[in-house]
Amino acid sequence: MPKDTSIRSVLIIGSGPIIIGQACEFDYSGSQAALSLKDEGIEVSIINSNPATIMTDKVIGDHVYLWPLTVDSIEQILQERKIDAVLPTMGGQTALNLCIEADERGIWEKYGVKVIGVDVAAIEKTENREAFRQLMVDIGVGVAKSKIANSFLEGKEAAQEIGYPLVIRPSYTLGGYGGGFVHKKEEFDQALKRGLEASPTHEVLVEQAVLGWKEYELELLRDSNDNVIIICSIENFDPMGIHTGDSITVAPAMTLSDRCYQDMRNQAIKMMRAIGNFAGGCNVQFSVNPDNDEIIAIEINPRVSRSSALASKATGYPIAKIAAKLAIGYNLDELENQITKTTSAYFEPTLDYVIVKVPRWNFDKFKGANMELGLQMKSVGEVMAIGRTFIEALQKACQSLEIGRAGLGADGKHKRNIDEIMHGLEHASWNRLFLIKDAMSMGVPLESIRKVTRIDKWFLSQIQELVHLETELKRYSLNNIPKDFFFTLKQKGFSDVQIAYLLGNVTEDEVYERRKSLGIRRVYKMVDTCAAEFAAQTPYYYSTFEEENESQPSDRKKIIVLGSGPNRIGQGIEFDYSCVHGLLAAKESGFEAIMVNCNPETVSTDFNMADKLYFEPVFWEHVREIIELEKPEGVIVQLGGQTALKMAEKLHENGIRIIGTSYNDMDVAEDRGRFSDLLKELEIPYPKYGVAENAEEAIVVANEVGYPVLVRPSYVLGGQGMSIVINDEDLEKAVVKLLGDLPGNRVLIDHFLDRAEETESDSICDGEDVHIVGLMEHIEPAGIHSGDSSAVLPPFSLSEKVMNDMEVYSKKIAKALNVIGLLNIQFAVKDEKVYVIEANPRASRTVPFIAKAYDVPYINIAAKVMLGVNKLKDFTIERKLEGYAIKEPVFSFNKFPEVTKELGPEMKSTGEAIRFIRNTEDPYFRQLYKDKSMYLSK
Repeated sequence: MPKDTSIRSVLIIGSGPIIIGQACEFDYSGSQAALSLKDEGIEVSIINSNPATIMTDKVIGDHVYLWPLTVDSIEQILQERKIDAVLPTMGGQTALNLCIEADERGIWEKYGVKVIGVDVAAIEKTENREAFRQLMVDIGVGVAKSKIANSFLEGKEAAQEIGYPLVIRPSYTLGGYGGGFVHKKEEFDQALKRGLEASPTHEVLVEQAVLGWKEYELELLRDSNDNVIIICSIENFDPMGIHTGDSITVAPAMTLSDRCYQDMRNQAIKMMRAIGNFAGGCNVQFSVNPDNDEIIAIEINPRVSRSSALASKATGYPIAKIAAKLAIGYNLDELENQITKTTSAYFEPTLDYVIVKVPRWNFDKFKGANMELGLQMKSVGEVMAIGRTFIEALQKACQSLEIGRAGLGADGKHKRNIDEIMHGLEHASWNRLFLIKDAMSMGVPLESIRKVTRIDKWFLSQIQELVHLETELKRYSLNNIPKDFFFTLKQKGFSDVQIAYLLGNVTEDEVYERRKSLGIRRVYKMVDTCAAEFAAQTPYYYSTFEEENESQPSDRKKIIVLGSGPNRIGQGIEFDYSCVHGLLAAKESGFEAIMVNCNPETVSTDFNMADKLYFEPVFWEHVREIIELEKPEGVIVQLGGQTALKMAEKLHENGIRIIGTSYNDMDVAEDRGRFSDLLKELEIPYPKYGVAENAEEAIVVANEVGYPVLVRPSYVLGGQGMSIVINDEDLEKAVVKLLGDLPGNRVLIDHFLDRAEETESDSICDGEDVHIVGLMEHIEPAGIHSGDSSAVLPPFSLSEKVMNDMEVYSKKIAKALNVIGLLNIQFAVKDEKVYVIEANPRASRTVPFIAKAYDVPYINIAAKVMLGVNKLKDFTIERKLEGYAIKEPVFSFNKFPEVTKELGPEMKSTGEAIRFIRNTEDPYFRQLYKDKSMYLSK
């Protein structure tokens, strides 16, 4: 069926600010869907309150509404603009819940808007736990024993009938919020109360807990002719009992029998057809009894999900893009496969490689948090790795995590306490994968590990093979490793750093040179959706160790953009926004734009965003070999946050050109000691400071600069390890802990300006001129991390003198640091005196906010300046803000009810929203101003 020509204008509902359980995978899907609809000549409007994402950029939608995600906001858009249809399946749970509420209020009917991509009735069937359970029973799909409860008494009766262990699942929540396991009667009352309170409908499902069963997901697409295809099968490495967002997952499924897989496919298709007649995407989760292959359905989501982004990157099949076209009437066989360009979208992808996703946690930001994993999702991001084998992909994923690991173990960071290891295996947390390897290295039998973890034996045997290879390697020295064995090590994902560690007294560079001399080099394979059965047109690559290299460099001038790796607190989607604009600017400037990143949730890793995508760890060994193959004009590190910046020194040492600000100038800004010396030279005020390498030196410095002091390490992002202390005893504890957590780092001790206001400036410098992008005033005082503070643009209560000083200091620092590109500076203002706290010559979390508030493509301009193709005078920059824009941090403390919600110098927010107000008389603004006055007068 051709597309529905009555649909000329579509509203896409976004997912709002990033929270744990709903991250930027929905912005990726929403962006894909918007571009897909625009390809069809459809006018696309987007509502989303997240300023940090590319989804709310003019390059994605025709009309972007950075408004609160409420039904009232939606109605205002429908009054303002003729909307024919709404697509609510790209914005996660937030968008689905809004769609239901708008339907209940009769909004869609009132304005003649068609809901596409899903039936409202289907949302109700899948989100209402009892309706879902009953539907599964009616169509003959197995489900766990369960009962619905809307009250405390009903819940107690259900528990008595089903028996323990139980699982509590609240209706209409995301990321497992409010759910949990109940192993014994004494724990039930509290768990039930929490679940009932978490559900917006005060409803929970009390269900039999199938702990230890295997967990699988299938990603489906269906068209209006009722054709259904399975895009990807995903297997959880971790058994049932851990939220799928916190599980290591593998695609395609590795330990599933063909009979069981076919049965699962049939059940998934039956489930999708049973919930409604819509055309679009669906995610289905199953549990399988490892003893007899009994299958039960866990849930079905009639929308794109976290796994949809993963499946799209895993297969190269753009699920959200195709789902959007199906929603407007196309059938699968009418659409082309986006990668082969010759086959239809009705072809199911076939993989000849393995994908591994590993979540990324930030428990260090939530002191005292319960770190045990369960039904409530706690991870803040994820990495994906591609390899020819499971173990190669797993090691590459470990290298991608940004936690200082060189792979799965073999890097000197192993645990040796057997009691601690065994406890960690039984009580899963962020490091259980590494503890499995540590246990094997200490001789714990594989079967003992299997019984404790309930992880499938096949996965464990793969990890055990690494232990055998390490033992074998220790028999050799670098110069006598047989070539075949060296090749095997690299095929199993061992990094040069790991090999150097295992050999002892050998450097990473020496290992690299030795394998190069043996002719052992990475080759690159194409992600082609069809296991090379058909020729692929899309340059999307991963590395492995084989003979044939499928990535042939062009003779064009190239720019490599290094991505930001996994999302975490302090480094989020704003850096991916920056990377996307860097790619677009490079392409517009005539360069071949090459992306290197490992985050499956993001738009930068969409295969059609760059001219060439390497889905690889942002890890020196991988980056180095891509650079040697492609020979770029230079590498952009300014846009990928701390992940990319950490590469700058290696690039500099190896004579590789860094685009924009030089390594040495960036290092001056990063090294807080050198930076303070520069400020002194420029006669710019800054808090008194000193540098210490141990607790004794720190006490001497603190007494010289005067308490209270701010203690922090050099070279960190998101305020990691920062604390404010008021005496010698607290200082000693803080320094000892900091050096324990970050060995080899120096400690900086600054006099803390108590009750000072905090402000920020963002600017662009081309080496000659400096353009002030924006000045912001914080609501919270200095001492609370800027990422956790509400920021107002432009400032509303700063004097002309203060703002003038901020501008003068910004320009002085930009020129002294020889900045080419972006510069963010944070200030403290006390008694009308402006002090510089820090400067960051890179993209910051505030630039997307300013760009959206002023409606100016600042990153694009900065990238062209960095590339040397333009000067600032080439651009006419007009700001369009009426009134004020406010950046509001958003937190996920509900995931960690046991931790303090007090804010301080270490960042804790997971995302942000933007709010526009006309003037300072706005009631919301008056409350903020009241809060600010209260903070500063304490």
